[in-house]
Amino acid sequence: MRKLYHYPISPFSRKVRVMLAEKELPCEVIIENFWERRREFLAMNPAAQVPVLKEADGSIYADSTAICEYLDERYGDDPQYSLIGRSVGERAETRRIAAWFNNKFYYEVTKYILDEKVYKHYRRQGEPDSGAIRAAKSNILYHLDYIAHLTREHKWLAGERYSIADITAASHISVLDYFSDVPWNHSPAVKEWYALAKSRPGFRLVLEERIPGFRPPSYYDNPDF
Repeated sequence: MRKLYHYPISPFSRKVRVMLAEKELPCEVIIENFWERRREFLAMNPAAQVPVLKEADGSIYADSTAICEYLDERYGDDPQYSLIGRSVGERAETRRIAAWFNNKFYYEVTKYILDEKVYKHYRRQGEPDSGAIRAAKSNILYHLDYIAHLTREHKWLAGERYSIADITAASHISVLDYFSDVPWNHSPAVKEWYALAKSRPGFRLVLEERIPGFRPPSYYDNPDF
């Protein structure tokens, strides 16, 4: 049985969980408090980052992008159903948008919220830095505008097909939404896109999870808000 070492509120863990669900691949999920730097976990991924996928044959894959690429290639019998893209151009655009959220969006928005609201709490590092949270709330606005721009061009972020670009972006948005940090009234177009993304079966799994000490808003796991 394959195993996924993850942390429920990590957008990178969520991305891989959704990818596994889209591929209909059963998996045992194991919560890993990665900041504890457990020796056995470090042996699997010296970077001490989640997620880490361990296949039934013992092979180990780390880094969410590498894992998703592996899953799409290893379990993609029909190129027409690739979540990365069918053509060279599609794959390049999908990867570009996914990288935007894995890097720019993460460091400008998601990381601030998680560090201040969650990880400080569990590491007993004091109160959240209100300045960092304000920066995240300000930065998210132009990212939402960018998502709206992409959805004006196509049904989904990278084109007319649901892809890893949507999974990546929606994973980050879902984390922020857990803490009521998405200003949905800023962009109805983004709200409409996210409603479609979170209604997919794979997202229902991650939206059902809760982390101790924090409660999401009442609409959080409702596909229709």
